[in-house]
Amino acid sequence: MKRLITSSALAIVFALALRGAHAGDPKSQVEPGAKVKKLADGMKFTDIPNSKLMQWKEGDGLFTYRKSEQANGNILDLEGRLISCQHAARNLVRTEKDGSIKVLADKFDGKRFNSPNDVAVRSDGTLWFTDPPWGLTGAAAIPGHWVFKLDPKTGKVEAVVKDLAMPNGIVFSPDESRIYIADTGGHKSHPDAAFHKMPAGIHCYEVSKEGTLGKKLFTIKQGADGLKVDVKGNLYAAEGKVNIYDADGKLLEKITVPEGPANIAFGGDDYKTLFITARTSLYSVRLVNAGAKPPGAKW
Repeated sequence: MKRLITSSALAIVFALALRGAHAGDPKSQVEPGAKVKKLADGMKFTDIPNSKLMQWKEGDGLFTYRKSEQANGNILDLEGRLISCQHAARNLVRTEKDGSIKVLADKFDGKRFNSPNDVAVRSDGTLWFTDPPWGLTGAAAIPGHWVFKLDPKTGKVEAVVKDLAMPNGIVFSPDESRIYIADTGGHKSHPDAAFHKMPAGIHCYEVSKEGTLGKKLFTIKQGADGLKVDVKGNLYAAEGKVNIYDADGKLLEKITVPEGPANIAFGGDDYKTLFITARTSLYSVRLVNAGAKPPGAKW
């Protein structure tokens, strides 16, 4: 599930949180002396069930940004427009600069998505998003839980990964040569029984310069919800704690949290603040490295 904090310390909240880190460790990714701060609370799985996109701004606190149709994952596209995965509407939408909402995609081959969960943007403007059934209340139309690639310019949607059980968080490496996709593991809701007992994991795939998905490089044997990367290529994964891995999947550090974290995002003027959403709260902590922005981003 997923997120958004902008570079001006503006938070679009929908599911994120954090408590303590190893700030005294010289190898820690947490800024020396930094402490986790609780910024806001009182939300309900922050705040998907109430169909609200929440916004936090330094000095103003937490308030409703706008109503949504159970928006989950949120990012900024290359132009700085908000992209949201909506459970209830089963679609991917963009908030235009005038505040209007544009539906970018709601079907694949004429069939409605399950409940788009998280999304990543590539430097060519394509949006790659996961589609598990966590927010699905009716019958599924697509015979699987897939990862899709959308070209907003043409509206073309293609399935790029079909062999995961419950794809969730998704993010590109800083140079876009890799993509990381979290799978929370097998579940009886999958239409194919062969997927019911699949182990959770974070899968890393090659991506060509032309934007084509390549072979799987490795799997971290730990599931996750939201994913983010910093400028050094380190991978941040929300799952029970905020686990930090290097680019090749080696565990570097764990940040413990008071509530189960669902999503994470970088923000602040220097992009070194990690914002974390949990079940009811929003937290932040200062890091050593800045978050990675998509190549070509104008924000």
